[in-house]
Order: sequence, then C-alpha cells, then structure tokens
Amino acid sequence: MTGAYAEVVVITGASAGVGCATALEFARRGARIALLARDRAALEQVARQVLGAGGTPLVLVVDVADSTQVEQAAQRVEQQWGRIDIWVNNAMASVFAPLSDIEPEEFQRATDVTYLGCVWGTMAALKRMRTRNAGTIVQVGSALAYRSIPLQAPYCGAKHAIRGFTDSVRSELLHDGSRVHLCMVQMPALNTPQFDWSRNKLPRQPRPVPPVFQPEVAARAIVWAAHHRRRELIVGTSSLRAIWANRWIPGLLDRYLARAGYTGQQSPLPATERADNLWRPVSGHRCHGRFDGSAHRHALRWPSRRGWTIAGGIALGACLWWYRKRAQRTEFPP
Repeated sequence: MTGAYAEVVVITGASAGVGCATALEFARRGARIALLARDRAALEQVARQVLGAGGTPLVLVVDVADSTQVEQAAQRVEQQWGRIDIWVNNAMASVFAPLSDIEPEEFQRATDVTYLGCVWGTMAALKRMRTRNAGTIVQVGSALAYRSIPLQAPYCGAKHAIRGFTDSVRSELLHDGSRVHLCMVQMPALNTPQFDWSRNKLPRQPRPVPPVFQPEVAARAIVWAAHHRRRELIVGTSSLRAIWANRWIPGLLDRYLARAGYTGQQSPLPATERADNLWRPVSGHRCHGRFDGSAHRHALRWPSRRGWTIAGGIALGACLWWYRKRAQRTEFPP
C-alpha cells in the first residue's frame, strides 16, 4: 500500500517493546503510522526505523493517561492523513510488588496508563471511525486478563478491566449495526524492556514467566488481528493453557501460584537501584528485553471463530435439553 491508499495506523506505547515491533511490522506493509509515547527521542529513533522499513511515521508525544492529550493526538492524525484505519492500544505501566508494598498513587498511575489509556484511545478512535462506519481497534491484552498472578495486581487488574470494557463496547457497536471492529489479542510472556523499566519492589530482579516469546511474535499477531475480523486472538500455547485451566480449576491455580508465582517471576540476581518509567520515561528504549537467549521467535495462534461459537452453543443447548428431560422423568420419593 502506498500513497493515499496506505492504511493509517495509530500505536500507543510505540517507543519500545511490543509497540516498537508492531510499528515496524506495519511499516513493512507501507503503512502510515502515528507513534504515540512520552519520550520524543525514543519515538524519533523508532520513526527512523519505520522509514527504513518502508513506512511513513508521525511522532506524537503523548501521555495516554491524559484523555485530552490522546484526543489531541487523534485530531493531529486526522489532520495529517484524513482518517484512522487501525488503532492499537498497547501502552502499559506496572509495579512488581505484593499489594501490601504498593502505594495508592502507584496503583492509580499503573491503572491510569494501562486501563484508562486504553479507554481514552478507544474513545478517540471510535469518535472518528463511527462517522466512516469503518476501522479496527486492537486491544493488546494478556493471558493475565483471564488468569491473574501474584506480584502484578495493578497490571492484572487493568488487563481484566480492558477485557470487560471491550466486551461492553463491542455489544454497543453490534446494537448500532456498526462496521467498526474490536479485537483483543491475549499475549504470552514477552521479551520486552518492561522487566527493566517497570517499578520493582521485589528483592530480586523481575523476569517473565517462561515460556518467553520475542516481541515480533506479538507484532505479527496484532497485524493479523487488525486485518481479520475476529473477536479475540490467543497467542501461544501457554496463554491457551492458562485461560482454559483458569476456567476449569481456578482454585488449584490459586494454590499453585501461591507456591510458585513468587520465585517464577524473579531471577536469581538481586534487585538494583535503577530508574523506572512509572511517572516519567527512561532512556535506552529498544524492542527487545534482556532475555534474547531464551525467547522463542514463533508461536501458535488461536483466533475465535463463529463456527466454534455456534457449535459450542448447540452442544450446550443439547446438554441442557437432555438434562431437563432427564429431570422431568426422575421420580422423587414423597
């Protein structure tokens, strides 16, 4: 796609990690890409990479926790390129700590960025997509949107909230007969700088729970979701296992994570004094984290399918019908 026909993409949290990798993946398709984040120097670095990959970048310095800044960014994109075809809500912030060690303002900040940043982005995108009756919004989720783990209450809570928010808005769009599409992509553990930049109050350095995947795995999934009308996309067998296990044995998982969830999220290395990006950006932005040696480059994906939903509904209906008939035939003693 080139020229006026090149799709217009907005990516929040575009200065590093999944956002950076996703920008480059869209750039290879010749897209025009608005890069949103707080650090201008980091965004300009990604913009140069986008240009080299064949895309057209637009750098917009935005704190997604501020709804006014997000709306102004959407206006700027519309002024520059006339429309928004795809909006990717990816920005996040977190605190690695047990709840007892998290201050209220820290929890609120992580929620404002990760959850409300997604809400503000969705509102800004819908404001423009509804008028054209076209467009796709991709919410970057996580298996943690279904199965929470200890030491990440702000992040897990925000991802659960995004899933509930997205389901609600999707129903509203269906009620209105809108062609605007929402998809949530549930990610596995990823090798991003998140584990170097998020605020850490643990005794050791945080790490992702294996198996770990490269951010390019997430980027390819996001681009696929942006061009296929699916309700949800689950990335990686580890995500699928966590989601299904939580559906059937949540209590067992609670106990397992109480034993293994603390050590599994900490490396053997002691924590060190370092800057974090909870309130302000840190330097040295990059797509990858420090786990290149153990990160996988490919992962299976499971998109939701209407056929599976219909078949599941028929099977559930048949089971309920059979149970009702059986109960009617059962004779109970007086």
